[in-house]
Amino acid sequence: MAIPVIVFWAIGVALIVVQTTLLEHLPVWLARPDLLFVLVAFLSYRFAWIPGIAVVFSLTWMVDVVAGIYMGLYPLASLLAFTALKTMSNKSLLKESTYQIPLVGLSFFLTQIFLYFVSSLLLPDILPEWSWPGSMQRTILVVLSAIPLFVLFNRLNEYLLKRRLRGKAPRRRPPRPL
Repeated sequence: MAIPVIVFWAIGVALIVVQTTLLEHLPVWLARPDLLFVLVAFLSYRFAWIPGIAVVFSLTWMVDVVAGIYMGLYPLASLLAFTALKTMSNKSLLKESTYQIPLVGLSFFLTQIFLYFVSSLLLPDILPEWSWPGSMQRTILVVLSAIPLFVLFNRLNEYLLKRRLRGKAPRRRPPRPL
C-alpha cells in the first residue's frame, strides 16, 4: 500500500500547487474548484483508514499553512468530511458509482457550512455574508470536476494495484554441480 500512498500524496501536492497558483488567476465569477477536496473524497472511498487519514491530514495541513486564515480549520473540516464519507461508504448497499459523486457534492456543501459557522464564531466582524448562489456554484463546480478526476484517479489506482500484484517473478538459482 506504500506506493499508492506516495503517488497520491504527490498528486495532492501537485493539486495544491495548481489550486494555489494557476487557479487563482481565473476570474472570480468563474469560481475555483477545490481539487484537493475531490482527492480527499477519492481517498475516503479507496484507501484504508490510517493511510487515508495520514495523506489527508498532511495535504490539508500544507494548504492551511499556505493559504489558511486560522491554522487547523481546513484540516479539521477535511478530516471530518473524510470520516463522514468513509463511514457512509463503508458498508453501503448501493452500487459505488451511484452514490460517490453526489456524496462528494453533499459533503462539500456541508463542509462549506461548517467552515462558515466556525469562521463566524472566530471572525464575526470580518466575515462576508453567506451566499447561497455562491456556495451552490462552488458545489456544482466541485461535482463537475469530480467526474473526470475520479475517472483519472480510479485508473491510476487500478494501475498501481495491478502493477504491485504483478511484481517480478522470483529468480531461480541454477543447480549446483556435484
